[in-house]
Amino acid sequence: MIADRKDDHVRHAVNQHRHGANDFDSVTFIHHALAGLDRQDVSLGVDFAGKHWETPLFINGMTGGSRQTGEINRQLAIAARETGIPLASGSMSAFFRDISVADTYRVLRQENPHGFVMANVNATATLDQARRAIDLLEADALQIHLNAVQEIVMPEGDRSFGSWPRQIEHITANVPVPVIVKEVGFGLSRQTVTWLREAGVAVADVGGRGGTNFARIENDRRSAADFAFIEGWGQSTPNCLLDCAGVVGLDLAASGGLRSPLDVARALALGANATGVAGVFLETLVRQDTAALVGMIRTWLDQLRDILTVLGARTPADLAGCDLLLTGEVATFCQLRGIDAAAYAHRSLWWSESERPQRSHP
Repeated sequence: MIADRKDDHVRHAVNQHRHGANDFDSVTFIHHALAGLDRQDVSLGVDFAGKHWETPLFINGMTGGSRQTGEINRQLAIAARETGIPLASGSMSAFFRDISVADTYRVLRQENPHGFVMANVNATATLDQARRAIDLLEADALQIHLNAVQEIVMPEGDRSFGSWPRQIEHITANVPVPVIVKEVGFGLSRQTVTWLREAGVAVADVGGRGGTNFARIENDRRSAADFAFIEGWGQSTPNCLLDCAGVVGLDLAASGGLRSPLDVARALALGANATGVAGVFLETLVRQDTAALVGMIRTWLDQLRDILTVLGARTPADLAGCDLLLTGEVATFCQLRGIDAAAYAHRSLWWSESERPQRSHP
């Protein structure tokens, strides 16, 4: 049954995926026509989860636990290896229930022996299970995913969430790798991220609304499909990043609804240290092949470097000094949460006296 559910998730996710509008469209860079720099001076490197990554882009957790999903993981691992970007597994709960599916996850490390690989467990996992997940993948970090809304809609899902904070604290304090806590598409609030920081978590992946919708996926699996009213639950990824601005002491990752290199740049400009993509990459892999996904990732990285060049940002971190216009639902969210949206339009590093190019005089 678990294997069938994993295959269902992939099928529904691919069918659901559309390049439609989301809140990233309400985030616009202000163009300064003389801000550009030489492309050769741009680096995509970032410091994240205690490591240096050559890129702020990673393949976020998707799947595993069945023959079909194991093959998808093999191809994802090859794409990560060929492009040099980090990679996360999907939920490893199926492995805990049935050790025979271990290879559907282990392939992530087998095909990508030198890459940065993240294991993935849910918040009900025991410390022993978390350690087993890390050992199976020789993981560099551990993701703990939060999916209460998905579980509620899932016909066979959990209904007990009160132990999650204690489990996160216990695992974080007792595993040998950094812990990343991520939402699966409904967003992390400022209060939640602040709590995660106090619990010692290294990274909060805001996992906001706008990408793969697991409430819709689980509702599609229900015979009555009677949870349609909950499909719009949660905060979008841009709103989560704005809400969490200023929470120091942990890194922020942005996932959920990133459709292009421009969305990656927008997320970095809103405060993310790195960005995770799942749905767009999964669709490309399933509808085309591994070579197409490798080509897409390489194109994204090239185009991201181009965007930084035009904006005058030597590193992804410099995007946090670019001017942004926040409009639409994003501006409304800022108003209601007490966030100064106008300040984002007047923060340009380039226009500071030390950075402004000087006129030459005869």
